[in-house]
Amino acid sequence: MSEQTAVPATEPEPEAAAPSPAPVMPPMPPMPPVPPAAPSRRPPRRLLRAVARWTTAVLVCGVVGAGTAYGITSMERTDVPGLATESDGRWDYPALSLPALPADAPRPFSKGNTAEVHYADVRDLLLPAPAGATADKKLKGGWVSTAQFASEYREHERADLTQMLKDSALRHIAARGWTVADGTESRIYLLQFNSAAYAQAFFDDTYISSSPGPGLRWPEDLQLDQSWEDGGKVPGTRTYAYGESRSGEGRIHQAYIRAGDTVALLVQKQPGKKNAPVIPFRQTLILQNQLLG
Repeated sequence: MSEQTAVPATEPEPEAAAPSPAPVMPPMPPMPPVPPAAPSRRPPRRLLRAVARWTTAVLVCGVVGAGTAYGITSMERTDVPGLATESDGRWDYPALSLPALPADAPRPFSKGNTAEVHYADVRDLLLPAPAGATADKKLKGGWVSTAQFASEYREHERADLTQMLKDSALRHIAARGWTVADGTESRIYLLQFNSAAYAQAFFDDTYISSSPGPGLRWPEDLQLDQSWEDGGKVPGTRTYAYGESRSGEGRIHQAYIRAGDTVALLVQKQPGKKNAPVIPFRQTLILQNQLLG
C-alpha cells in the first residue's frame, strides 16, 4: 500500500457512521378484487328435512320388508295368517309301514301266491288308532272271538253268522277299536281264512257283494254309499262302503274289504251328528285297505 494512502497513527478515529436505514420494500400491488360468491344452490332447510324423513322411511321399510319376507319364507304354510290350510276333518294317523315277512314269504298278491295268503301276522295289519284317540278296552289289537265279531250285528243275525264262520275255514279274528274326542267310535275287524277262496265264499254266503249283508246293530238298514268311488283301492282288493244318516242316533258307516285270504269289517259311528263329515271314514277305509295290500 503507498504512503499517500496510509492513515496517520495520531489521527483521531472518525466518528462511527450512522447506520444506514433498512431498505424500504416497495408497496404491495393491490390484490385483485375477489369475485362475488356464486349464489348458493343449497335447498331450503324444509326440503332437506323432508328428504331425510323419506329416506329414513324407505330404509326402515326395506329392513322390515326383508325381515318379513325371510320370516314368511321360513314359516310353514299353516303358520301364515291367511294362508293356513283349513282342516277337512282328517285324523292324524301315525306313519304306516308294512310288517316284515318271514324269510322267502311272498306278499299276498305276488306272483306264485295263488291262495293270496297274508304271511304276516294279521294283528300287525290292523290300522293303528289316530293321535289323541282313546283305545277300546275290548278291542286292543289282539285276537277276539267270533261272538265278539257277531255282537256288531242285530241280535237275530248273530247265531247264523257265528255258525257260518265256524263252517268257513276261519283261522282267527283280530280287532282294534277307539274313540276320538268328538265321540266318533271306530272298530276294525280282520277275519283271516285259509285262502282267498274261503274269504270269497264268506262274501257270497252273506250276500255282501250285493248288499250290506247281515244288518248292523243299528235302527235303520244301511244303503250303498253312491259317492264312494273306491279311491285308494289297492289292486287285487275290493271294497264295499255303506252309510246311513237319517237316524236320530247319529250317523253310521260300514265297509267291507276283501283282500286275498282276509276280510275286513270297518264300522264307524258318529253319535248325534247327522251331517258329520265323511272324510274320517274314507280316510280310515283307504289306509286299512293299503295295509292289506
